[in-house]
Amino acid sequence: MKELFCDLGILGAYFAVLAAVALTLRKLIRIPDELFRKLLHFILLGSFPLFAFVFDTWWISVAVAVAFAVVVYPILLLFERLKAYSKFVTERKKGELKTSLLLVFGMFAAVIAVCCGWMGDPYLAVASVFAWGVGDAFAALVGKRFGRHRIKAKGTDGHKSAEGSGTMFGVSFLCVAGVLALRGGLDLWQIALTALVTAAVSTAIELFSKGGTDTVFCPLGAMTVLTGAVWIFGGVA
Repeated sequence: MKELFCDLGILGAYFAVLAAVALTLRKLIRIPDELFRKLLHFILLGSFPLFAFVFDTWWISVAVAVAFAVVVYPILLLFERLKAYSKFVTERKKGELKTSLLLVFGMFAAVIAVCCGWMGDPYLAVASVFAWGVGDAFAALVGKRFGRHRIKAKGTDGHKSAEGSGTMFGVSFLCVAGVLALRGGLDLWQIALTALVTAAVSTAIELFSKGGTDTVFCPLGAMTVLTGAVWIFGGVA
């Protein structure tokens, strides 16, 4: 029990400090809305290695992720009553933040259950989430700033660009390859091939996802590729 409260303290301190820094910067410095959105995105994303590595028991990590969603949701409901709230957190539509948090923490719980619980491999969990999270963030920033060639393939919403999707693929590849290299257990060519397929799948899912569903489907797609690849290559711990 003492260890649980210690782990919760680490996680709570992480969110409290970084959220306070982000909000203070938002108040003092003129930060473009999209950049601030991605700053919040990275703060949330950066908490995942804590869920994967700090908690020694995977099901406690899952329970904490679910509990965070349950606790934070009503708090954000209260904040939504403030007129300046939506603009301050750069919501594109009312209720976007609380919905996103539910999706993210639910996805965290699912990935931890499979990768840490079933596979016993927190590195695969981090690689699955980072393949989506880091790649998607950079894709949005690059796409909005430099996107000139819109992708209008059937099933897409027409808002994605070749520049953004290319960035998603490249960043996802680097993130997955880096995490797998730290993990060990695979040859260099196996790491490169696994990262290549994972990045391609993540990019394709992100391209055809609508309404924020990439938050769930991209990490789950990446996780499916990663768990299958390490099993095929005999890299299961």
